[in-house]
Amino acid sequence: MRYIVQISRVLVGVLFIVSGFIKVNDPVGFSFKLEEYFSAGVLDLPFFEPYALAISVFVVILEVLLGVMLLLGFRVKFTLWSLLLMIIGFTFLTFYSAYFNKVTDCGCFGDALKLTPWQSFTKDIILLLLILILFKGQQYIKPFLGANSKRIITVIALLLCTLYANYVLRHLPVIDFRPYKLGTNIEEGMSVPEGAPRAIHDYAWKFTIKGEEKIIVTQGDYPNVDGEFIDVETTEVQKGYEPPVHDFTIERNGEDFADSLLQEPKLVMVIAYDLYKTNQAVYSELQEVADNAAQKGYKVIGMSASNNEQTSKLTKKFKLGFDWYFTDETTLKTIIRSNPGVLVLKKGTIQQKVHYNDLDDLLFD
Repeated sequence: MRYIVQISRVLVGVLFIVSGFIKVNDPVGFSFKLEEYFSAGVLDLPFFEPYALAISVFVVILEVLLGVMLLLGFRVKFTLWSLLLMIIGFTFLTFYSAYFNKVTDCGCFGDALKLTPWQSFTKDIILLLLILILFKGQQYIKPFLGANSKRIITVIALLLCTLYANYVLRHLPVIDFRPYKLGTNIEEGMSVPEGAPRAIHDYAWKFTIKGEEKIIVTQGDYPNVDGEFIDVETTEVQKGYEPPVHDFTIERNGEDFADSLLQEPKLVMVIAYDLYKTNQAVYSELQEVADNAAQKGYKVIGMSASNNEQTSKLTKKFKLGFDWYFTDETTLKTIIRSNPGVLVLKKGTIQQKVHYNDLDDLLFD
């Protein structure tokens, strides 16, 4: 039992630290996932949505600290009960997501590792069992260091996590796991390699044949039967290849300009996924950035999921000299964790990406 407990202790502690650190690197991304859980279509807890970022920061820092405390053997009862309550909460969310197919990615490991809802639920069940083992054998969880050393290391971990989270909130994630990181060519990211697996679906066709209901299953072709068609149900039996960059459009007046704009030798994108939530205090500076870029031969565009009324109002208020295009909100949130933020591209390849706090770092050659 002693060895089982120690193995469980290391597995749980390391997994919580890794999972927590990945999310500390991108608390804004985790807050988007919490907003999805709180939305009316999922848990229907919209009163929590304004606090999603604060909850995100608290949860991810706590996740790292609990992993550290478990490995150190510090405040064992508090640590075990906290781990148990946290994993029960995570298990409920992942089961709810999987069973009702509400949230397709739990965000357990941010964008570093994508898990299906059932994979996430299985992972949480295993963690729950390991934590129950730790409860059963908690007398074997002995500290590696003295009491003062454990306190100092825990405080240092808390301080480092807090400083790191504050830094990435004011700038951008230090490690970018998303498909729009620096050096990425967006057009290439949307391509499907030759020989990539294609999605396969079963189609269950329901007919009335000679007064009886019958179901005929094909993989797409309409059945050649003599009967009255009633309904068809589609089931995915094999998932096809999904390119890392998808749902990417740059639309204006119903026309997609992505192909042509991604061929621009010099392009600046001002990205603001929601103009209601955007930081309007920086738009005067953004216009100066746009003017500077235009003088250096760059084409400047705005990209938002907001409607024409909102973009027109903002343009008029700050006398913005660039046109706005429509792009899916989730895509814009994935591209940059800043509202607004700026991308600099050369023929579709991302050269620079900055938070609105770092506009002075932009370089236009």
